[in-house]
Amino acid sequence: MPDYFPDHYATLGVGRRCTAEEIRVAYRVLAKKCHPDIKGHSAESVERSQELNSAHEVLSDPPKRLAYDRELKERERSTDSPARAGKVERNITQDVNLRVEDFLRGVSLEVKVNDPANPHGAETYPLDVPEDTAPGTRFRLPRDAPFAGGFVTVRVKAMAGYRFKVRGSDLRCDLRISAQRATQGGTEMVPGALGRLVRVPIPANVARGAIVKVPNEGLPRPRGGRGDLLVRLTYRPEVRVTRR
Repeated sequence: MPDYFPDHYATLGVGRRCTAEEIRVAYRVLAKKCHPDIKGHSAESVERSQELNSAHEVLSDPPKRLAYDRELKERERSTDSPARAGKVERNITQDVNLRVEDFLRGVSLEVKVNDPANPHGAETYPLDVPEDTAPGTRFRLPRDAPFAGGFVTVRVKAMAGYRFKVRGSDLRCDLRISAQRATQGGTEMVPGALGRLVRVPIPANVARGAIVKVPNEGLPRPRGGRGDLLVRLTYRPEVRVTRR
């Protein structure tokens, strides 16, 4: 067997029990971020794209993936030893909260790891979250020595905000309208995920607490497209008191 054997799962940043859909999504996100056209056709970006393509070709094909998994397990068994059984834990999982707009625009982060088991001190890893990233997406960052072979797995979640509540890829907010608008219906405007105004159609004689759905104004979905903006309508009924 050749000395070098690629870890296709690590290349795509997915677990070994991942689904075909998770492989597809991970490949799409990474291939977009690392495409040579974006990186100026540098040697590093070309090599990275080739690694991604090779990993996707193997893991997206069930027979090829099965054969690959068998060889991967065989290699791991052949390198097992008592010393390996006592190795320190190398993998770390961490949730990171992003602003709503970060999922749409993308954002660059620094992931810092303070592991007491690392004699070299704190570890710092750059993380680029590409635009149109769905909430819940996981990124796997290979760790440096002495934890080479381990990963920092970062799951991005939506930060709680004053404007929106996040449910999956849907955004929820409240809109207070007048009793007259509730009776007559019409259109109101609310700020969307990126701050621009979004039209909210108000049906005539709408009930208090009714939810109006504005399609495709939410956050990115894992399989493409965007979720919805769900607007809850509130108003105070008009009460008139007359003297008899």
